[in-house]
Amino acid sequence: MNPRLLLALTPLLFTSMAVAVDCDNASNQATMNQCAAQQNAAADKELNALYQQITSRFKGNPDNKKLLVGAQRAWVAFRDAECKFSASGVEGGSVYPLIYSNCVTELTKARVQTFKNYLKCQEGDMSCPVPGG
Repeated sequence: MNPRLLLALTPLLFTSMAVAVDCDNASNQATMNQCAAQQNAAADKELNALYQQITSRFKGNPDNKKLLVGAQRAWVAFRDAECKFSASGVEGGSVYPLIYSNCVTELTKARVQTFKNYLKCQEGDMSCPVPGG
């Protein structure tokens, strides 16, 4: 990349990061897309924190931890494929990032709830794969 172009663009990068986005009053597609991406990032952060809590409970059981890792990888592949399909009607359009991000966020929130349920397992519950903490 041309160093002069990079220097010319640098103020724009810092300016756009400093501007707070009012997601409650988003009035254009770019802002709505940015807000959807922020919501997605927040849901993903929560999912990752719960995933770490669950994996820590499998310290003495590497076989179950391996099953969880495989299940999570399969779930991520499903989520991404499902949302790509779900948003395919608007592929290439300016609304695509919004539709795709909303889909990913909703499926991630559902997985978050599943993980929360796993973490609430009662001792002796044979239907729960995660040992109590």
